[in-house]
Amino acid sequence: MQKLSDRINSLPVSQTLAMAAKARELKSQGKDIISLSLGEPDFNTPDFIKEAAKQAIDDNFNSYSPVDGYLDLKEAICEKFKRDNGLIYQPNQIVVSTGAKQSIANVAMVLLNPGDEVLLPAPYWVSYSAITTLAEANFVEIPSTIDTDFKITPAQLEAAITPRTKMVFFNSPNNPSGSVYSESEYRALAEVLEKYPDIYILSDEIYEHINYGEPVFSFASIESMYDRTITVNGVAKAFAMTGWRIGYIGAPAWIAKACTKMQGQITSGANCIAQRATISAVSAPVSKIKYMVDEFKSRRNMVIELIKEIPGLKINEPQGAFYAFPDVSSYFGKTIDGYAINNASDFSLFLLEKANVATVTGEAFGAPQNIRISYAASTTELKEAFKRIKSVLV
Repeated sequence: MQKLSDRINSLPVSQTLAMAAKARELKSQGKDIISLSLGEPDFNTPDFIKEAAKQAIDDNFNSYSPVDGYLDLKEAICEKFKRDNGLIYQPNQIVVSTGAKQSIANVAMVLLNPGDEVLLPAPYWVSYSAITTLAEANFVEIPSTIDTDFKITPAQLEAAITPRTKMVFFNSPNNPSGSVYSESEYRALAEVLEKYPDIYILSDEIYEHINYGEPVFSFASIESMYDRTITVNGVAKAFAMTGWRIGYIGAPAWIAKACTKMQGQITSGANCIAQRATISAVSAPVSKIKYMVDEFKSRRNMVIELIKEIPGLKINEPQGAFYAFPDVSSYFGKTIDGYAINNASDFSLFLLEKANVATVTGEAFGAPQNIRISYAASTTELKEAFKRIKSVLV
């Protein structure tokens, strides 16, 4: 008899990875699937970063790295935080991990106790809730809609706070909505949190450089929030380095020390070659990746227009990341070509089976009226995908 732990049984499967796996399975069966489900840039890692990795191999970086990262990488990250975010961190406040997902998991594991509550402004990245559950805490969704540009208000934040609230997770630019909180919006939320000094803030800024308007504002740059905020970032999205698996945090030193202790028993230090390459990435001027951001912006504009051509889909204009997050609820309760659509999951599966286009249900992100469409795909693929979607809906 197979007896798995309650811990793993309570953990959901990542819906983004599950949809990607289903799309790959259908492809292997000979179906022409266009996958718009994964949040992965379709660019190659820039050559200057690859050259740094090659040099590291030639320089024989092949031993265990320090658990919290090479000192010169942590120094480079400190300079990056100062240059891009106006944040002053010391190397003992930096922890380098195997991807930003591990960074977030480390923070949750060292701060959360059973029964603690984590506030998740919805929509939120799928792993926030799963990581909270893994840490034996409870997550509380704070809903938003396309009509509020998927942002919560200070009044909503305050109403969600209870004596058990331990953390709140912010993510701007947001996955899945692409929404970006302005400085004034973040400061208004901080005014609420100033009343509750025992609540910690995790600010996930992994998409910071992929923005199409004002520069991204870091929550920790609010003076009253600095000592309570853990800033999470990494190189996966902006530098097209998803498979290199490098994320990092800037945090109060005592939290960084605890994360190092946790990581030392899980993975130890991150990949040594990837760390050396990351020094080049974070040290480079943002202009080095402008060509990718410009292309994403062009695709965003095109995708918004393509979505507007489909009756019943409601879309806002995302200001960052590389996702569109249309409201598809006008199709709920309808039957199309014999396929009953009762929710966003049905709608997403309908598009996969009838249009051969993979998306992700918004239910996975705490937004049950929406689906996520990644436009980290070629213009040709995007045009064909929406041609197919339109053909089965119109």
